[in-house]
Amino acid sequence: MADASVKAPSVSLLRLRLRRFRSIKRGYYSFLVLIGAYLLSFLLPFLMGSRAIMVRYDGHYYFPAFRSYFYDTFGLGRNHVVLGSDLGQQDVFAEAEYRALKEQYEQENKGNFVIMPLIRPFGPYEIFVAVEGRPPRPPSAKHWMGTDSADRDIFVRLCYGYRISMSFALLVTGFSFVMGTAAGALLGYFGRWLDMLGLRFVEIWSAVPFLYTVIILASIFQPSFSLLVAILAVFGWMGITYYIRGEFYREKSKDYVAAAMAVGEGHLSIMFRHILPNALTPIITFAPFAIVAEIEALVALDFLGYGLPPPIASWGELLRQAKEAGMKEWHMTVFPLLIMFIALQLIVFIGEAVREAFDPKVFSRLR
Repeated sequence: MADASVKAPSVSLLRLRLRRFRSIKRGYYSFLVLIGAYLLSFLLPFLMGSRAIMVRYDGHYYFPAFRSYFYDTFGLGRNHVVLGSDLGQQDVFAEAEYRALKEQYEQENKGNFVIMPLIRPFGPYEIFVAVEGRPPRPPSAKHWMGTDSADRDIFVRLCYGYRISMSFALLVTGFSFVMGTAAGALLGYFGRWLDMLGLRFVEIWSAVPFLYTVIILASIFQPSFSLLVAILAVFGWMGITYYIRGEFYREKSKDYVAAAMAVGEGHLSIMFRHILPNALTPIITFAPFAIVAEIEALVALDFLGYGLPPPIASWGELLRQAKEAGMKEWHMTVFPLLIMFIALQLIVFIGEAVREAFDPKVFSRLR
C-alpha cells in the first residue's frame, strides 16, 4: 500500500496551461492544422509548380526545383518554345517547359523521365492564355478553382498566398510585439517621468493616420514584402505596450522583485529574467488575434493596390481582380473569400482556446 503522506509531484503553471489548451479540442486541432499547413507550404515547389522535381536524361539526373535549365539541356525540341528568331529578333534562351518534356520522354520511351510536382504541375505565375483561350475561366478538371484575369491557376495562387499571408502576419506580429514589450517594460518598470513622457509619445504616435502614411510611402518607394512588414510593425506595437506596462507595474511590487534587487541584480536582469516571464500572458493571449488583424491588413492593402506588387500571389490581389471584373466571375470571389474565412476562423479558434487556457480564474479552480 502506497504511503498516503507522499504527495504527488507538483506541476508547473505553464504545464497546466498547456494541458488545458490541449483539452480544448477546437483550438488545439486548429493549431495543428494551421501549423501543419504552414510548414507544408515551404514544400510547395515540390507539391505545386511548373518546374520538375527531378529529370533523368541520358543517364544523368537533374533537379530543376533548385536550379534553372535551358530548353535545349534535355533535348526539348523548338516546337515547344518560342525563340526570338521566330519573331524577327535575337534569340534568348528559354527555360525548359517540363510538362512538354515529360510528354516527349513518354512518347520516346528511351528510359528518360520527368517527375513533376505531386499535386499540381502549375506555377503560381504561369499563364495559360496563349494555349487555352480567353481568361478568366471557371473551375474545371484541370484548374480546380478556375483561373484569374491573367489566366493563372487560382488554387495554386491561393496556396502560395497562404504562405505569404502567414509569414507576413507572423513577422509583423513578432516585430511589433518585441517593440511593444520592450517599450511597455521600460515604462512599467521605471515609471515616473519616463512613464509620463513615454505614454505621451505612444498617444501621439497612435494618432498618426496609418493608411495615409502607407499611401505616401507607396508613392515614394516600390512596395515590397520587407517594406510592408516594417511599416505595419512600426504602427502595430502600441497596443501591446499598454498591457505589458500594466503587468510590469503589478509585478515589480512583488516580493521576488525586491529579493532580486536585494541581491544586487541589474535592472535588465530583473526586467527580462524575472518579471517578463510572469508578464507573458497578454502576449500569448493577444498574439492569435493580432495575426488575424495583420492578415486582414495585408489583404486590405493588396485590395486597394498599396500592398505587394504583382504578380506576387496574394489573397487581396485576387479579390481586386474580382472587383475589376465587375464581380461577374463567381469563382474569383468565392474561393479567395472561402479560404480566408477558413484560415481566419481557425486562428480565432486558437485565440479563444489560448485565452481560456491562460485565464487565471480557471487555474485557481484547477489548483
